[in-house]
Amino acid sequence: TYMALLRKINQALLFLLIVTVCGILYKKGHKGAVPKSGADEDSEPPEDAEDEIPVVICAAAGRMGATMAAINSIYSNTDANIMFYVVGLRNTLPRIRKWIEHSKLREINFKIVEFNPTVLEGKIRPDASRPELLQPLNFVRFYLPLLIHQHEKVIYLDDDVIVQGDIQELYDTTLALGHAAAFSGDCDLPAAQDLSRLVGLQNTYMGYLDYRKKSIKDLGISPSTCSFNPGVIVANMTEWRHQRITKQLEKWMQRNVQENLYSSSLGGGVATSPMLIVFHGRYSTISPLWHIRHLGWSPDARYSERFLQEAKLLHWDGQHKPWRFPSVHADLWESWFVPDPAGIFKLSHNS
Repeated sequence: TYMALLRKINQALLFLLIVTVCGILYKKGHKGAVPKSGADEDSEPPEDAEDEIPVVICAAAGRMGATMAAINSIYSNTDANIMFYVVGLRNTLPRIRKWIEHSKLREINFKIVEFNPTVLEGKIRPDASRPELLQPLNFVRFYLPLLIHQHEKVIYLDDDVIVQGDIQELYDTTLALGHAAAFSGDCDLPAAQDLSRLVGLQNTYMGYLDYRKKSIKDLGISPSTCSFNPGVIVANMTEWRHQRITKQLEKWMQRNVQENLYSSSLGGGVATSPMLIVFHGRYSTISPLWHIRHLGWSPDARYSERFLQEAKLLHWDGQHKPWRFPSVHADLWESWFVPDPAGIFKLSHNS
């Protein structure tokens, strides 16, 4: 009987041990199914990464106030989860960080990205008429996949824009199958066309490419084809890589250095011209109200106030920037201005 009792006790202990082990394993498994909290959640939430809207914008030394105003307007007009990729040259990076972290922009999610201008060696032809267009950061849009890695879809914006709409709308732009980018066509908007005629702007390929050159003629593109403006881009990074867009753009930059292929007319832009060639007939379109442009081409040509209120994005492309005098509709831009904590960037007024 003593041995039988001992056997029963051993069985009971073994049963308790099994129950305890099962309990521990259940707890561990159940705990693993519970979402992580705190710092772990921020480190790699795949859903958040998908929901994140990446916005690439450059911050050049002499016009950093433009970048900060654009960021402020985007952040203030959306509830979307924005990740700003602020691109600059090495010597400006500390100043970019200081401006963001010591101003009302400290709440934004951002990454500062260095652009190495050595990639442009042998690819830019000097242009005495518009030297500001030769700034290295003007070509950042050519290299988006090299700067942004973890996103499928990316928004690129020039620094001289203000966003009045919800950037989520722009991000939701549909790109057709096989298209690496969406732009705003220069013939899309009657009001913009009227303004173009008023200030003598080009809106066709003739204004950007020199059709006297054989390389341009051989493309078979009609000179009256409507151009597009690459100051606002919605890009598909997978297609961009697959089609080797960056390599194609570099090829045309190098050919221009050798053959001087771009037009020297008012409309000509060294960053626009190779994009017009590479993306001809292979781009989707952005809603016209998401790129109301030419605000910087003349200090006299103005849009109606009602039209400007409807606009989702305003672009002061041209030489008359809203932070300098003379310019038009500068009040709309200035309402988003973020003062420079270092006191270097100052607004220029007629006073």
